[in-house]
Order: sequence, then structure tokens, then C-alpha cells
Amino acid sequence: MSERPAPAVIWMRSSPLGMMTAAIAPGVPVVAENSSMAASIAVMRSALDAFPSTGVMDAASTGGASVVGAVVVSGVAATAGSDSTVGSPQAATVIDSAASAATVVMCPRISPPRRCGLGRANLPVVVAAHRDSGRARVHFVKRDDGGGESMTGVAPLTPMSLGSLLRRIDHEWATRNRIFDLPTARIWSPEPDVDLGFEFLGRRCATPIGPAAGPHSQMAQNLVLAWLGGSRLFELKTVQVIDDLDIARPCIDMQTVGYNIEWSQELSVPASVDEYVKAAMLIRMLSGWEPLAEHLGDGPGEYVFDMSVGYDLAGISGEKVAGFIAAMLDARHVIDPLRAEVASAPGSFAAMADLDFDPRIADTLTLSTFHGCPPDEIEAITRHLIDEHALDVIVKLNPTLLGYETVSAIVNDELGYSDVSVKEQAFADDLQFDRGIDLIGSLADYAAERGRRFGIKLTNTLVVDNNRGWMPDDTMYLSGPPLHVLASTLLDRLSEALPGRLAVPGHDGEVMVSFSAGVTKENLADTLAMGVNPATICSDLLKPGGYGRLAPMLRTLATTISEDGFADLDCWRRHRQERAVAAGHRTTCAEHVASIRGEGREPYALSGNSKLPREVDHDLEMFGCVACNFCVTVCPNDAFFSIRTPEDSGLEARQQYLVLAELCNECGNCLTFCPERGDPAMIKPRLYTDAEVFAAHDGQGFLVDAGRVVDHRGSDDASTVALLLGAPAGDPLGGGNP
Repeated sequence: MSERPAPAVIWMRSSPLGMMTAAIAPGVPVVAENSSMAASIAVMRSALDAFPSTGVMDAASTGGASVVGAVVVSGVAATAGSDSTVGSPQAATVIDSAASAATVVMCPRISPPRRCGLGRANLPVVVAAHRDSGRARVHFVKRDDGGGESMTGVAPLTPMSLGSLLRRIDHEWATRNRIFDLPTARIWSPEPDVDLGFEFLGRRCATPIGPAAGPHSQMAQNLVLAWLGGSRLFELKTVQVIDDLDIARPCIDMQTVGYNIEWSQELSVPASVDEYVKAAMLIRMLSGWEPLAEHLGDGPGEYVFDMSVGYDLAGISGEKVAGFIAAMLDARHVIDPLRAEVASAPGSFAAMADLDFDPRIADTLTLSTFHGCPPDEIEAITRHLIDEHALDVIVKLNPTLLGYETVSAIVNDELGYSDVSVKEQAFADDLQFDRGIDLIGSLADYAAERGRRFGIKLTNTLVVDNNRGWMPDDTMYLSGPPLHVLASTLLDRLSEALPGRLAVPGHDGEVMVSFSAGVTKENLADTLAMGVNPATICSDLLKPGGYGRLAPMLRTLATTISEDGFADLDCWRRHRQERAVAAGHRTTCAEHVASIRGEGREPYALSGNSKLPREVDHDLEMFGCVACNFCVTVCPNDAFFSIRTPEDSGLEARQQYLVLAELCNECGNCLTFCPERGDPAMIKPRLYTDAEVFAAHDGQGFLVDAGRVVDHRGSDDASTVALLLGAPAGDPLGGGNP
């Protein structure tokens, strides 16, 4: 047996020294994380005593808050300086060690742009130490011999039960007139004089928007929030055979445009089925819930759940993914046991236990494939889905179809994103344009011959080099405004190369085009005028306002159609095509591309997307803050909630913010937008409802049961948290637990 190579970095997390010493080797830097920084330091000092040439982290203590002072590599020590105190404006310090060719970045505080990280250099490990309110969060990605990457210490999502979700809805409505923190003003009600509906692979949808496969379409409450906001087409989070991934954190960067490293579901396949079924049941119940009637109008209209699976034929044809598809086609075995939870729900929900819940959760599917997936495999997967599961299928395409020269010219030159490093190799590995044209034609014919429908989706995200030092991994994925320009340009090229095949104005073919790329309130009308069905959204929903941004999009669209003198989306689109041709353009798509790559490029260019989120010169604390509410609205999972500060609490701020820790996947989005220095997901009180989940995590936390704090750690503020939860609108679960 070959000797295992020594690790490049040792990470200690609340672990006894005896469990770790066997792995420690001379010359290996040590990084520690602990809810008590002092405990981490003690562990590391013990390691230094045992192995003098091993690294150690030092700390200074000011006002009871421990601050990361230094990281030592191969015995080369440095400190962060005498002003390494809470709130000090010191920038990150870099230490180079010739002995190990390593680079370590220390961050005494998160200073503008509130990010610090370690570029890979020659290390097989990335370290980013984020110090917030005395707690050092050390993120890293360790690469194994095969080049694979894994993330350690990331809390998995723990979905709420259907009963808990119903209690939360009932309690929030009674005490705050909200559902999952969404105010009634942001609940969409159909415009009586404008029909926004469209046909999605032959199925009617009442509106042409919805969440793209991603963080907003993974959990039941996410989907309900999107539905309340007006979404009627839901591209569910991509499911694959490997459902125990450790996705590196943070995984979302919305500081300017959009970047992510999150690409697959974070739940097991059975848990994903449960979430989608719970969401469908909740939507069915809320559609007929009397308190919502005045806000939903005459009727909420039809909606469609669209499955998404990936990423190769072996996985998709295997038992696990096949079982997922079968369950989504007939979910009676999931629905029936959940009826008991409905029967025990509060208020009028209990009477809905015997509703005729549709067991067919979804019968369409969008295929997502890896970058570099061979075209023959894409074709084989699509045929498999049509033949084995009798599904109508959409194939998601990559912006790399445009070619490296075109993409780099648009992103780097036309739009001015000189800091974006487009990965040229990704273009060589991906599907090529000419082969893509053949593939679309052959699959459309194959589906039609078997009585199925076929479509394409534009586009997947763009793979780029990770040079921002915020998220781990070598590669990240670009979305948002620049992707909108790429996807629109690709649609224009495809429609010209496939005359009469695509179902867009000027061609009127049978191949439906779904679109997801930088869709906003400002460009939704022009996007839909291109003929796409639907326009799904992700990046825009990650900005302040979150799901509350959906209803204004639809209202603006309805106003645009009405002011043009039309009463439905289809007739208005025909008008827009006629207007575009009269103005000298081939199609509405060509007109839109000419605008966004010409005089209208500002909203998509670097110059229009360089403003950073606002900041205030204050360290975030557990209680009290500027009360901007951003953490609540930018969280895709609705893990944050606010409580009006009780008068007798002794707390000064008007609002207090708490975290439902089991719904928080530490994506980093709240950290991006919080104006104060610090990570709200780690600093604000973290509430747990499951004792096992609570015990499995470290850091501050409060175990709650029936609105009471029954255990806590890492904080002496249990009485304050109990006071907040005891307020009339305090406990979001209404005194119940999952």
C-alpha cells in the first residue's frame, strides 16, 4: 500500500487534539474553527507544542471578542498588528513562505469590499478567514489526488414538515398579515383586462415568468413564495444521481452582476420529491384559502412545475433518477401520508386534508448537462426521456455555442468586463454551433414522430475563471446582465440558422424557446417580445426585495401591453414583431439585440453594474442593526425573519432579526447585501427545532420547542431570545415544531 501524502492544510473544528495529531506533519499549516475562538487557539497551540514546525493561529482579545491575528506557515510567524481589534480598519495581510510556496491571507476584519480570500497560487487548498463578531469562519476547499474538490463543515438543509409550514402560514397571517414574510402588497393578482398566459409545451400557464432552476426552486416555501409573487412556470432545481454533494461555501456572489458555484440540488432525491409535493399541496390549499381570496383576485390561474435532471445518461437512466421522475408523475404514495399533517393543521387548513390533490406533480422536463457533454450523449439522454418516461423535453444549451471569439468580444470588449476571464477550453469541450443546429433539428423531429413536444432553453450560465477571491473553486459561473446579452445574441443566431423551426416571431415553428438570462422588470417586456416562453429568473430574485420583485414585473408588463392597446400577450407579441419589421429589423429578437449591444447597452455593461452594495461603518451585532430587512428578502430559503422589538426588552433597535438555521445553507447572499460588517447568517440568533441537527453543529445556536428555548450554546443571550420568541408575533412556527 502506498503511503498517503501529507495534507497541505490541517483543519480543526471542535475536535479533540488526540483525534487530529496523527494527521499533523511538520511544515503543515493548521487552520481551526470553533464556536469559541479561544478553544481553537488552545488546540492549535497544543499542536505547535507537539510539532514545533507546524503552523499555529494566534489571537488577541479585546472586549471579550477574539480576533484572528495570524496564520503561521511552516513556522514563519506574523501578527496582524497591534490594532487587530474589533472594528479596526486594517486590511488583509499576506504572508509568503518560501519553504512551502504557500500564500496565506489573514483578515483581521471584513473590510471593503468585505471580502478576503486566498488565491490558489501553488497550494492545493484555498483558505478564506472571515472574522465576524469575534467568530472566525474558515472556509477552504481541499483537493484530493484526483483533483476533486470537497467542502467540509457545511450545514445541510433540513426542510420543514408540511405541518410546520402550515402553522407558520397561519401564525404569520394572523400576526403580521404576511406569508413567509411576503407582504400582501407583493402578492400578484391577475389584471382583469390583460391576459398574460401562454402555452408551455401544450400546458397553459397564467403568467410567463417563474424561478429558474436554482436556489429559488428547491424547497417548498421557496416555490410557494414564487407562486404568491405571480410565478406560474417553475423550473425545479436540477436533480442528479449524486445527491450527497458538499457544495463549497459561500456559493453565491451577487455583489455586482452574478456569479455562483452552486450547480445541483442540496437535498437527497427523496427529499427533493417531498419538497416539490409539499409545494404543490400548499399551492392547492392556498388557492382556495379564504383569507387570500381578495389578494389573488378571481383566480390565481394555471401553473406548471417543470422537472430538471442532469447530468449524464448513466445517472439519468439509473434507478435513483428514474424513481424521481416516476414519483413526480404519480406522487400518491407521497401525498397520502401528508394528509394527516394537513388534518392536524390550525384553522381552516385542517378541513383541506381530503382535497383532490393532483398526484401528477410534473410531466415536462428540462435537461441540464455538464459543460463538455458530448452531443451524442445529449441526444441519447433526450431520446431516453421521451421513450422511457413519455415526457416532453427541453434541452438547456450553453452560451459557449456562440464561440470563444464572439463571447469574449461581447463580454470583455463591448460590455467592458475586462476582469472576467472567459475559459477558452470550455468552448473547445462544449457543443459546437453547427452540431447544435443538427441536434435541435433531429431531436425536434424525433419528438414529433412520437407525439411529444421538444424545446430548447437559453441559456446555462457561462463558465469563467474564479479570480474574485470570494468563493472557493477554480471555476465559477457568470449570470445576470452580461448573460442576457449573450443569450439574446444566441437566440438571434439560432433563429436565423433554423428558419421556420423555432416558435418565435418571424419563424413560427414548433420548437419552443425557454429563456433564463438576466431577466429584470426593466427588460421583461422586450425579452418576452422575442417570443420566448417563459422567461425564468434567478439573479434578480437574489437582490433586495427577493420574491417581492416578481409582482411588480408582471404589473409593469401588463401596463405595457395595455398601453399598446392589447389585451393579451400573444396579440401584443405579433404587434411587436410588426413594429420591429417596420423599423427595419428582421425580428423582435434582432431588434432587441441591436439595442442591448448598441445604444441600450448601459444596463448590461460594466459601467451600469459596478456599484457595490451600500455599507455603514459598524460591526453587525446579535441584537440591533440598521433594520434594512435585506437579510430577509435576499435569502432564497426564507431562513430569516424579523420581530418588532418588545418595549420591555431593553434592546434599542426597532426590529430584531433571527435565523431559522435549518433552512440556511450559508450561501453568502445575506453577507453580500448586509450594510454592516459581518455575516448575518452567523451573527444573528440561530434557531434550531431539531435536537439532532442542533447537536451536529457548532457556533452559537438556540434549540427551541413550542416557542421556548430549551438549550443553547455559544451565547449568554438565551433569555433575550426567549423574550423575543414570546412576543405576540415572535415564534414563526406558532408555538409548534416540525
